[in-house]
Formats: sequence, C-alpha cells, structure tokens
Amino acid sequence: MGNCLGLISKAAKKKADIVVFPEMNLTGYGTGPKIADYARTIDALLIKRFQEMSDQLNLAILAGLAEKADAAGKTFASHLVFIPGTTHGKYRKLHIPPSEQEIFTPGCKIPVFVHAGITFGIQLCYDAHFPELSTAMAIQGVDLIVLPHASPRGTPLEKHRSWMRHLPARAFDNGVFIAAVNQAGDNGAGLHFPGLSLFIGPDGNLISRSMAQKNHLHVVDLDPAQLRHVRSHRMRYFLPSRRNDLFPVNV
Repeated sequence: MGNCLGLISKAAKKKADIVVFPEMNLTGYGTGPKIADYARTIDALLIKRFQEMSDQLNLAILAGLAEKADAAGKTFASHLVFIPGTTHGKYRKLHIPPSEQEIFTPGCKIPVFVHAGITFGIQLCYDAHFPELSTAMAIQGVDLIVLPHASPRGTPLEKHRSWMRHLPARAFDNGVFIAAVNQAGDNGAGLHFPGLSLFIGPDGNLISRSMAQKNHLHVVDLDPAQLRHVRSHRMRYFLPSRRNDLFPVNV
C-alpha cells in the first residue's frame, strides 16, 4: 500500500483530479486457488486511510482488490472509489473470464460516479469486451470510462495492439473518453504484466499512451471541448438515435 500512497501524493502535486490504479493493485492478481488467501475484506482502516487522502488532497482515488465479501466465501474482483466529501463507492467486475470463474463471483450493478465535473464509470479488464456495458454507462451520462486491467499476456506493444482493436470502438460508438491501465512487472507468483496505459478520445482516436514496464505515473488532461465537438455533431454522436425500444438496457 505504501507505493500506492506515494503515487497518490505525486499525482496530487501534478494537480490530478482522478488517480486510477490497475485491477487488484492492493492485493495482487492471480487465477489459482491461492488468490483466496490474498483476498481481503474492505475494512474500516483501509477505508479511513484512502478517504482521508482523498479529502485532504481533493482528488478521487480508484484502487482495486480481490474482495472477500462475506462468510459464504464469495470473492469479488472489486474496485473502490474514494471521492472527496462522500462515502466510498465500489464497482464489482460483471463479466468473469473462464480462467477466473472458479474464483470470483460476478457483480450485478453498473454504478456511475461524479468528481470534478466528470461523470465516470468503471469496467475491469474482461468487461471491456462486452459493448453493451459501455452503452449502459453512456446512457447513464458518463463522460469517461476507466478500465483497470490485470492482464499478464504479451509485450506492451502486443497489449497495445490488442486494446486498439476494441477500445477505440467503445469510445467512438458512445462518445466517451476511455482510460485504460494495466499492471506492470513481475508479481512474484509466475505472472509478468506488460505495463501499458492509454487514453482515447470520444472520436475514437488515441490521445496518449505509456508503455513503461514499471510502476510510474501517467498524467493525461481531459479536454471537455472534445466531448462537445463530438456530441454536437449531428452524424457522429450516435447515442441520441439509439433504438431504446428495441435494445433496452437495465441499469
């Protein structure tokens, strides 16, 4: 957690409004049975430490963990949201890939959050392959979808090529920003993560990327004018013409 808190302090010095950490950055990630040993409850001390930093530094903090939720033994892939002056929020991964289905229980809610004038939603890794989830968030008014990953396959360049097959479509089809970040380095349990983070505009074009293969801070400015440009275009903002009567979305 110490490294995590240090990066938050650095982000505050750079005047960041939102800090996004990769999937399960607080507990580590794995697909074997040992992940249950690393899973932790969301205890009062954890909430207090992050909420205090969020309040003191006036920034939103998004951090992930393998969440041990109840006595029944359910474990969730969860991402916590700390926003200044509010109680903490949480997103639980909705789509569980085959390699994780014996470990994690899927969530069932699509929450959205607001900070610094930005409405945003969270998807975790495999979630990004289901277009209707991004649409459901767009219908709720999100400007930004953040995508924390714990994806150990390939090099940074290979991961970049993979993400660029589908993430630009999520941005372009819904008129939203996309921010994706992956874990970086060796986790000491047989997995190596190709560190990569990127930011895509609501027009589907890449704005910024970092292929650093170690923990570092990648700061990107979100320009609201890009949203206005896309959403004021009669032909390039598709959401208002969506047939909600034929394709309802429950949120």
